Amino acid sequence: MNDDTLRDVLTNTKRIALVGASDRPQRPSYGVMKFLLEQGYEVIPVSPKLAGQQLLGQTVYASLQSIPGKIDMVDVFRNAEAAWDVAQEAIAIGAKVLWLQIGVINEQAAVLAGDAGLTVVMDRCPKIEIPRLGISPIGQ
Repeated sequence: MNDDTLRDVLTNTKRIALVGASDRPQRPSYGVMKFLLEQGYEVIPVSPKLAGQQLLGQTVYASLQSIPGKIDMVDVFRNAEAAWDVAQEAIAIGAKVLWLQIGVINEQAAVLAGDAGLTVVMDRCPKIEIPRLGISPIGQ
């Protein structure tokens, strides 16, 4: 994944579904969600156990399919084995990008999503890539 592609993904993405959201501030998913919200992205947390609750002011959904409207990017904070199912769901909802977080490596899920036309980012974190690439917050 080259920097130009990463920059394109992060500047053209507006609405992110964060799969594997946690209400525990010490969890990486919580910190990344908070950061993305601060950068101006619309972030929709996905967690079956937290569905219907509020997380960082956002309503939590049980699944990708239950989120109203279009999703640009699916950001995955689940284990590598779960990435295959999430990739299938991301394809089904018409997402443009499947982003597998640091440590979430599933080549089969990446191929599946890529073959379906999604841009796939794997083993990276937008909280690291946004400042590294010098991307300004949305709307600034």
